[in-house]
Amino acid sequence: MILYYLFEGPKRLSELRRLAPLASQKVLVQQLREMEEHGIVHRKVFAQVPPRVEYSATKLGLSLQPIIASLCEWGRRHEAELSGLERPEEKERPGGARGHRQAARTASLT
Repeated sequence: MILYYLFEGPKRLSELRRLAPLASQKVLVQQLREMEEHGIVHRKVFAQVPPRVEYSATKLGLSLQPIIASLCEWGRRHEAELSGLERPEEKERPGGARGHRQAARTASLT
């Protein structure tokens, strides 16, 4: 998703955070660093105070644009099917809210 936004042009970390509000800053920075290590993203540091950093897609990163565009198109075509799926974070975990309610009901019956 981060790379998708960099196809539009260079972005600062704050811009990427606004574009991907569900991603934590830690995860965003980790992903940017990993893509930089693989030569997909370029990190440019401007010598000024306060320091300014911009991220952009490299030539190698831009070569992924048709692939990512295809994935986006696939997502749009299957949006209805995908929206009906339960997300992992929405599943009830053992001992979660449902577990506590069930335990309370069981305790009140005894």
